[in-house]
Amino acid sequence: MSSRARRKQIWCVQPLTPLMEGPDFNMQNQEGSKKESSWEVIREWFRVQKSVPGSNNFSMSVYGNNISLAKRQDLRLLLGVLGCPLAPIPISNHPISHLHFKNIPIETSAANYIIQQYLAATGCSKKHNSAKNMYTSGVVKMIRCETEVSSGKSVRTLGSRSGENGCFVLWQMSPGMWSLELAVGGNKVLAGSDGKIVWRHTPWLGTHAAKGPQRPLRRIIQGLDPKSTARLFGKAECLGEKRIGEDDCFVLKVAADRDAVIERNEGSAEVIRHVLYGYFSQKSGLLIYMEDSHLTRVQSPDDTVYWETTIGSTIGDYVDVDGVLIAHQGRTIATVFRFGETTIQHSRTRMEEEWRIHDVVFNVPGLSMDSFIPPADIFDAENANTISP
Repeated sequence: MSSRARRKQIWCVQPLTPLMEGPDFNMQNQEGSKKESSWEVIREWFRVQKSVPGSNNFSMSVYGNNISLAKRQDLRLLLGVLGCPLAPIPISNHPISHLHFKNIPIETSAANYIIQQYLAATGCSKKHNSAKNMYTSGVVKMIRCETEVSSGKSVRTLGSRSGENGCFVLWQMSPGMWSLELAVGGNKVLAGSDGKIVWRHTPWLGTHAAKGPQRPLRRIIQGLDPKSTARLFGKAECLGEKRIGEDDCFVLKVAADRDAVIERNEGSAEVIRHVLYGYFSQKSGLLIYMEDSHLTRVQSPDDTVYWETTIGSTIGDYVDVDGVLIAHQGRTIATVFRFGETTIQHSRTRMEEEWRIHDVVFNVPGLSMDSFIPPADIFDAENANTISP
């Protein structure tokens, strides 16, 4: 059954709420809870974490009596953070062959030179390598969370490490169209873009539209589509050099500008910054590591709380597919760091993902723009907002 056919069986009209870059810590499945602020739910998730056995100060009501509920909530956190995160900035529409080196800062010209070397190393600088679309399938293993809670005097570790296996299918078509299906531990996350709207669907939160500029899926730029990666770093600056494992690398940086992050604010949650660093091997010219950091400030009557999500991905096992080097294996480590302005207590949650690509196919017959049409409830919600006074 095709991806479009499956979608028709799944979609139903649900409230449309903004797509969060960080974790979706929704604790309930009822319709009423979907209307609750995402950041209120985040705070509730961390309150639940304090109920973990092993501390004299907290009850065992949640984790002691309902371990399956705790595991399900941890898996939702995993999928919310690692399932389908977006890059911080849109992909440039300018052809990558138009990168220039004159009359620009040395940091930018150096970055442009590194990107040209990257295109040559992956085989994308050859004229015949101009795929119109792409299909990718693979497997993932997501490792559940461990949370460290520090009170300033002591550190407690909550939760336990356990993994869930899954698989994903990704369809992509230029410009900016993609569709992802990710299934892990009995849960399926669907996401996509028609080049204008980015959306996501989870069983527990329904369908969401992303706020702010249209941005690419992070999975696409971590070695699957070198041309998209090059366009993303088209306006990067070179920060210098750094050693990653056994490789000396050039470090490139891109960041969302102030206007773009303001567009992504939601209620009391304010996006402060979102930056992405790419590490390109000086020896091979390939992208071997990528890290992005996303900082959000949440105002509350009691305190101002900051949430910093950092996702670092090791990228490797490049394989030639029709003349283009595609990364076929990687490992991602994400941390969600919570701290306040007036309290010394902070929490750090860690999660991991290992991924491997099984199949890559270019120029799939029959794939068209109709394959990337967003769910109907996206448009229903937009029309309702337009009609409402």
